[in-house]
Amino acid sequence: MQGNPYNAYKQTSVETASPERLVIMLYDGALKFLRIAREAIEQKNIEEANKYICKTQDIINEFIVSLNMSTGEIAFNLRDIYDFWNRMLIEANIKKDPMIIDQVAQQVQEMRDAWAEAAIKCKSSQPTTAVGGVNIEG
Repeated sequence: MQGNPYNAYKQTSVETASPERLVIMLYDGALKFLRIAREAIEQKNIEEANKYICKTQDIINEFIVSLNMSTGEIAFNLRDIYDFWNRMLIEANIKKDPMIIDQVAQQVQEMRDAWAEAAIKCKSSQPTTAVGGVNIEG
């Protein structure tokens, strides 16, 4: 019996993604969950709102545990940002406040965009190679 082709595609996408792409995918997931949580709050579906706020926090916690704190100030600053988002989401979950969700979503979107821009710059600064490590750039 074959599995769902969409799930197989998603699995392959994750398994073959670059580290930069994985980070962007996590940010995209957080944004999706925040949107669903906000909609659930508006619909007074408390259980669903809680579920998706918690899913967003799971992603943020993954960011926190994956930080290499020995890299210095940037890691500490990112940890502080992620911690701030978690605290805001706790408040949003308690109060069921869509405005707090919007604030977090805006900041997550800005961070996601920064990562996407950095990934593009990083990729464009690396020489393109073919099989065997041959540089195929002019």
